Amino acid sequence: MKKKGFQWKKLPTDLRWQTKLSALVMGSGQFLYGCRGRGLLYFLIEAATIWYFAARGWRDLMGFFTLGTQTADPWTNTAGDNSVVMLLMGLLAWLVIVGFLTFYVRNLKDAYATQKQIDRGETPMGFMAQLQGLLDQKFYVLALALPVVGVCVFSILPIVFMILIAFTNYGGTIVPPALVDWVGLENFHKIITLSQFAPTFFKILGWNFLWAVVSTALNYIAGLGLALLLNKDCVKGKAIWRAFPILAYAIPGFITLLAFKFMFSYGGPINNLIRVSGGTAIGFLDLDAKWMARVIGILVNCWISVPSIMLLATGHLSNRDLSIYEAARMDGATRFQQFRKLTLPYMIFTTTPVILGQFVGNFNNFGIFYFLRGGMYMDGYFLASDTDLLINWLYNLSIDNNYYSIGAAISLIIFIITSAISLLVYVRSSAYREEDTFQ
Repeated sequence: MKKKGFQWKKLPTDLRWQTKLSALVMGSGQFLYGCRGRGLLYFLIEAATIWYFAARGWRDLMGFFTLGTQTADPWTNTAGDNSVVMLLMGLLAWLVIVGFLTFYVRNLKDAYATQKQIDRGETPMGFMAQLQGLLDQKFYVLALALPVVGVCVFSILPIVFMILIAFTNYGGTIVPPALVDWVGLENFHKIITLSQFAPTFFKILGWNFLWAVVSTALNYIAGLGLALLLNKDCVKGKAIWRAFPILAYAIPGFITLLAFKFMFSYGGPINNLIRVSGGTAIGFLDLDAKWMARVIGILVNCWISVPSIMLLATGHLSNRDLSIYEAARMDGATRFQQFRKLTLPYMIFTTTPVILGQFVGNFNNFGIFYFLRGGMYMDGYFLASDTDLLINWLYNLSIDNNYYSIGAAISLIIFIITSAISLLVYVRSSAYREEDTFQ
């Protein structure tokens, strides 16, 4: 059945002049058809947009492309253009254009729908009646409008701004009042080929992949194993045993990380025990403690993350069909075979999105090595250490050393890598391809 209403693919041939007038003056068609409230609202939207672009929107849009042309001159007391502000305001102008086009299309559809109602001899719904319907049948539209606007302004706009910064030369000595320019893909070219960035980038990228895979696998296996152990009937006091991991999870992560940093420091309890036993203190987190520090980071992350996996696995294990396990035991299947053929496929099927979320979270885990070993710069690395992840290197470059455009380029690379891997793994998983397997 074809959907009635205004269709862009095939322009209607029965448009009245009132409806056509709405293409020039928004709301005029509705106003002439007697729907004065709606017509006035659409007209005010168009008038406000025209006023905005006449007042400053046009300059903001042009500034988006030029990023400023006037350099500040303290000798002549000339205020220069702020390229970053111009980029942000230009982005806001584009957002206004998108919003206006959305209302413009709705205006044309509404004008045509009102015309069709009149052609059928019906009385068009008035503004108050539509408002009442918005508060009743379509209250969800009104309730979601503010969150959607908030997401656009406070989430999407900063993300797009960060992406655009990756294509400029903003950073280093080029910061306002100096003018910033568009440089295209030059920052990505620097990261991959320039001797200053390329060796560090590829070293950290390889370690970042290893960290994310090992941490995700270890956390999942340990959490699932703990849930299976506490799910056994022979275990007494399950509530008490479950409370300890939950307490570890409830403590703020940075407090746990600082506690572990103290434990592995030269003056910490572990080295004190080693000295009391007649040994020599070990620099667990020293400059030369490459793999030792990496393993400590993996284990500390496991301590923090395992409780959440345990709670998730406990909930899924309680929903298993135990009859298939009884049938498997009757067929002579061992406990390991039951785990490998029944439990593990079921858990992976039900928790694939969570595993992917864990992978992305571990790939972008800023806190672990920042609190354990942050602030170290090593030979062979540009403003980084051998335990830093890409997110840590991004922080060092942009926040501590003003390489904003390079940091933005790295963040875009991180987004492309994590989103591509997550999407590829998910669409190839049984959770996506065989949705009704365990239903």
